[in-house]
Amino acid sequence: MSILVVGSVAFDSVETPFGKAEEVLGGSASYFSLAASFFAPVRLVAVVGEDFPEEHLQLFRDFSIDIRGLQQSPGKTFRWKGEYGYALNEARTLDTRLNVFETFSPRIPDPYRKSDCVFLGNIDPVLQAGVLSQVEKPRFVACDTMNYWIESKPDELRETLGRVDILIINDAEVRMLTGEHNLTRAARRIAEWGPQTLVVKKGEYGVAMYHGGSIFGAPAFPLEEVFDPTGAGDSFAGGLVGYLARSRALNDESLRQAVIYGSVMASFNVEAFSLNRLRTLKASDIRRRFLQFKELTHFEAGNSL
Repeated sequence: MSILVVGSVAFDSVETPFGKAEEVLGGSASYFSLAASFFAPVRLVAVVGEDFPEEHLQLFRDFSIDIRGLQQSPGKTFRWKGEYGYALNEARTLDTRLNVFETFSPRIPDPYRKSDCVFLGNIDPVLQAGVLSQVEKPRFVACDTMNYWIESKPDELRETLGRVDILIINDAEVRMLTGEHNLTRAARRIAEWGPQTLVVKKGEYGVAMYHGGSIFGAPAFPLEEVFDPTGAGDSFAGGLVGYLARSRALNDESLRQAVIYGSVMASFNVEAFSLNRLRTLKASDIRRRFLQFKELTHFEAGNSL
């Protein structure tokens, strides 16, 4: 099944305790698209400026990502600058220049309107709703958001969530969105609004998935070296949505496997700056780490009490 992703394509400047990178390719839609492309065809809708180089366009083409929906507008591409401490859990934003992204209004090309799956990246919920009004009966819709939209446009976000099947956000955002400290109660409330599946990203502590009455948890993959966590959440979403598109199912079994594939893609992403690790990744690498994840979480029941 095909995946339509709408989000940001940007230039990032990032510094961590392990190095730094200047003006490298970033943005939520970039990370999502590369990660998802290992599983299913991806159609990208975003905006860039006149300064966006051909080499980055070619990277998307090399991964068979359809970029007919990537608008190029007069002006400069969105830029973000941030730094991380040793905890690596949260970036400190040093500079944000929206540039052409400030007036971004997603236009969905006609060939994209019948996409099977839709992923709404972290953009204004009004724009997310506008995307959904342009597509025709997708099999499922997954969505991301952030604290800024939760605080500034709660009613618009709630309306958009009424049309969403899977919500993928972090634990702090879940609590802010629902006013519930307990994630299980928060998941129940979110399901009342629309999304029947809630995926909670918890950084180095892994991920939790709530679907119906089922709860599933997975740890973060233990890595010896983490260079840059930028885009880890978007890579996770790309792996998760990509696998669901590939499996053509939204049952509990497929969702659990999708969470692990999402975790696999996020674990690779943090091993290098920008998309440098994803661009060298092979399908065999993904399968090998998936099996390592399975071994990591496997245990025998033994004698019952």
